Amino acid sequence: MTCPHCAAATTRDLTKTTQLGYRIFQCVVCRRQFNERTGTPFNHLEFPTDIVLLVVVWRLRYKLSLRDLAEMFLERGFEFTHEAVRAWEARFAPLLAEQLRTKRKGQAGRAWHADETYVKVKGVWKYLYRAIDRDGNLVDSMLSEKRDMEAAKRFFRQALDVAGQTPERVTTDGHDSYPRAIRETLGEEVTHRCNQYLNNRIEQDHRGIKQRYYPTRGFESLESASRFCRAFDEQRQFFRVRQSMGEHVPPLAEQRQEFCARWTALMSSLMAA
Repeated sequence: MTCPHCAAATTRDLTKTTQLGYRIFQCVVCRRQFNERTGTPFNHLEFPTDIVLLVVVWRLRYKLSLRDLAEMFLERGFEFTHEAVRAWEARFAPLLAEQLRTKRKGQAGRAWHADETYVKVKGVWKYLYRAIDRDGNLVDSMLSEKRDMEAAKRFFRQALDVAGQTPERVTTDGHDSYPRAIRETLGEEVTHRCNQYLNNRIEQDHRGIKQRYYPTRGFESLESASRFCRAFDEQRQFFRVRQSMGEHVPPLAEQRQEFCARWTALMSSLMAA
């Protein structure tokens, strides 16, 4: 194991472990001791890494409050407060979102449906820009204080970065900012369709974040709202059952096996970060 202090590759495994059971190493060069979590985002946590990540993913995926999660883990023998859950979400939700965002770069289709929905932050409505492709896969999402030209251009630049390719067609509603924003960020050759009925696909897709967001009764800051919405959309896409419209939906037993496989892969990638 590489030393996190001097980057030396010569280390030795000591016989002792930390209180949580993580192995302790000593660097032969600088003589300093460290454990498996030293130098990682999970250093100094008072609970096992897998438990903390499980709390964060459950917080994003299911309709559970901070206090619900704290009570549920009492049965497993882990005692922490709802404020600990809040702190873990703030600390590790961006890590989860970035990991999943990196994995799906370049995978979006070339026919986009873009729209914005409302999210209440400290009693004030804000705008969540979202885009999906023709098969319903996530292209990108972005929370904005305003619904204007600059916000639309910023969103399309961000979506283009994660998609890795310029779309052939973009379908939006009738908001005035979209035509110019598409021309200036995606290019003149991109076909822009403007019809509310053609955009029902993204309107229906908004239900995912809406159903998860309502139990929270709003957010207290734009930063926390943006962090939560992005991480929610990323994990929702990661666990999505099918990736194309014509794809066969497997039986429930196979869906559960695939969910467990993706869950294990997600936990492994996060702990290796």
